[in-house]
Amino acid sequence: MSNTTNLSPKHLLVALSVVLIWGINFIAIHVGLKGFPPFLLCAVRFGLAAIPWVFILPKPKSPIKLIVAYGIFTFTLQFGFLFSGIHLGLSSGLASLILQIQVFFSIGLAFFFFKDKPSRWKIYGSLISFIGIGIVASNVPGGSTFIGFLFTLLAALSWAFGNIYTKKVNADSPLSLVVWGNLMAFPFMVIASLVFDGPVLIQSSLQNISWPTVGAIIYIVYISTHVGYGAWGFLLKSYPTSMVVPFTLLIPVVGFLSSAIFLGEDLSTWKLLASLFIMGGVVFNLLEPQIRQILRPTKAKKAH
Repeated sequence: MSNTTNLSPKHLLVALSVVLIWGINFIAIHVGLKGFPPFLLCAVRFGLAAIPWVFILPKPKSPIKLIVAYGIFTFTLQFGFLFSGIHLGLSSGLASLILQIQVFFSIGLAFFFFKDKPSRWKIYGSLISFIGIGIVASNVPGGSTFIGFLFTLLAALSWAFGNIYTKKVNADSPLSLVVWGNLMAFPFMVIASLVFDGPVLIQSSLQNISWPTVGAIIYIVYISTHVGYGAWGFLLKSYPTSMVVPFTLLIPVVGFLSSAIFLGEDLSTWKLLASLFIMGGVVFNLLEPQIRQILRPTKAKKAH
């Protein structure tokens, strides 16, 4: 693991690319849910993300229970809750924002499990971003949309636990971990789809699949899952959790803008204000070395 205070320029580009991929992914989820019910869409995602790649990429060198836990938290629970939340009426843009509460869950869990203590500047930056999350929570309507909001919170917690298991599993290839994690998640989601979606709806959805649904599945599986989570796993293995996860707070900005452009979602004042706070918190995190440099001479003068 790197001991630097910031990501290298190349890895910064990787992190920003993941942000772009995952921000646009909410559009693909929205389109996919038009053709498939949530649990079936998850099951198809996991199955295609795992097969045939598990026959090509070696199993990570870790106890199977850790790989199963990674698959359940990162994929089964996170996307089961997230897809259900959007299906219940939560907009794609809002879902992308609420999911970022995983940053605070991840930093807290990393400290608890790995003693990965965040600097006070990263805590300040997270608190600035949390104001934006609070603005969202205060503007989400009641009813099924509020249940969708709660489901997305649970998705955020699941993702945070998934980040912890990403660091625990010994995987030479981050992509192999993603593939094998999807394999572990697949049977659980097939059962969930049979129970909650039902065989009749599953059969109807598969028989009447449209090209937009196919395109959405391709993006969700091969771009968001393979490329996105492969790169994400590499970053988590290379840097402290508190240095990497704040980048995901930029995902809602991409989510809001892409939802407004492609889905015609309303870009209201409170959404812009929430995005401003979230972006501000990320920038605060990114500029930590510069802030330390500015304050260091001030502290030296006081000492004299």
